Amino acid sequence: MSERIDAATLPSEPPDISRRWLDLVRDGLSGRHHDYTQGSLHRAIALLAIPMVLELALESLFAVVDIFFVSRLGAEAVASVGFTEAVLTLLYAVAIGLSMSTTAMVARRIGEGDRAGAAVAAVQAIALGLVVAVATGVPGFLFGREVLRAMGASAETIETGGTYASIMIGANAVILLLFLNNAIFRGAGDPVIAMRSLWLANGVNLVLDPCLIFGWGPFPELGVTGAAVATTCGRSIGVLYQFLALRRGDSRIRITREARRIDASVMLRLVRLSFGGIAQMIIATASWVALMRIMAPFGAQAVAGYTIAIRIIVFAILPSWGLSNAAATLVGQNLGAGRPDRAERSVWITGVYNTAFLLAITALFVIAADVLVGLFHTDPPVVAVGARALRVISYGYVFYAWGMVMSQAFNGAGDTMTPTWMNLVFFWGCQVPLAWGLARVAGLGPDGVFWSVTLSETLLALAMIELFRRGRWKGRAV
Repeated sequence: MSERIDAATLPSEPPDISRRWLDLVRDGLSGRHHDYTQGSLHRAIALLAIPMVLELALESLFAVVDIFFVSRLGAEAVASVGFTEAVLTLLYAVAIGLSMSTTAMVARRIGEGDRAGAAVAAVQAIALGLVVAVATGVPGFLFGREVLRAMGASAETIETGGTYASIMIGANAVILLLFLNNAIFRGAGDPVIAMRSLWLANGVNLVLDPCLIFGWGPFPELGVTGAAVATTCGRSIGVLYQFLALRRGDSRIRITREARRIDASVMLRLVRLSFGGIAQMIIATASWVALMRIMAPFGAQAVAGYTIAIRIIVFAILPSWGLSNAAATLVGQNLGAGRPDRAERSVWITGVYNTAFLLAITALFVIAADVLVGLFHTDPPVVAVGARALRVISYGYVFYAWGMVMSQAFNGAGDTMTPTWMNLVFFWGCQVPLAWGLARVAGLGPDGVFWSVTLSETLLALAMIELFRRGRWKGRAV
């Protein structure tokens, strides 16, 4: 962790540090190809993390922009978004789980110098994503209201957000493809393309959201349904851009006609890796669905405050996942290049950077939680619940920082089962029972849910650090 940025790879004039870092940022956003198995690890982390952080910050804008405009429609509209998002987290789990294995396999092939093999792996991932999208999207579109009812939503919430739920769940193909294609670019070491696809998608969403929600100009006033239409349109355009990049060969991976085929052996390896990644994320995100269900009896205002807080947390945390994704790419490529010690050093360095970032976010949430939640809703009970959630959950951020990086390091090495078992133990063996006990039995109400998150995530991070130190992940074959 004592490495310095390689001055030979940075401009020597002018000598001031701020200018050199500005040049590094420009290099990271330029889209030029770099060899991440050689040279300074600090520089490699920066070149990968800069576009990855921006990519995931932009992905989180979908959630923040939607809730900013929807909150103007009242607590029932916000609650309908919250319940739908809780269900969508299960689909996100599948998308992220597939993405983990895709990044690991593509990164390993790139590290080995096998670009054709990386392209074949990419095609198998896209095919798997489409199968999942059809299997879940059709029933989701047909039974959106029933999904909200099963989540414990009130009749008013179902009436307000039933169509929103149908569209968001039914059009999940664009969510899956957006995640998978960006995982391909990250594994290849081309995160700038992933970032640009999110820029495009968010730009469309930002323009369409208020137009379709409030009926600005020639657009119809669709209410909360307009948020679903705007988000789906934005993501669809982002996916189109990704496919164009893969076809033209803007990335290190170009999907040629020869690569567009089903390879049974590669598909089976990807399925095997994906099983761990999907199970890992389903276990984690299903616990959030359970927490939302535990929150439901405390009323629409409590659910709305919790929903707003989670959206703000997602906005703050996703850049940390960008740093963690950089570690996954470095681990995969360096293991492929036969450099496991360099892979390990990259994880420890990334963890330090992530800790510094999340400590700053903790300070912001503790000081300005009421102000942040107040930007989205003015109802005092909603603001009170949301602010309390931000503060309590942020107390564990210093540990979350390491838990994120360690999980992604295992995933980048192709060891998706270790984080899976850890999630099962600490989310369902600790977090959910603790939330129920503190909120319902001990009488702490929503505070019990918030404290259960902080405590379980802290224990999970400590366990992951110890397992990473043992080094068994270095011998995983992908």
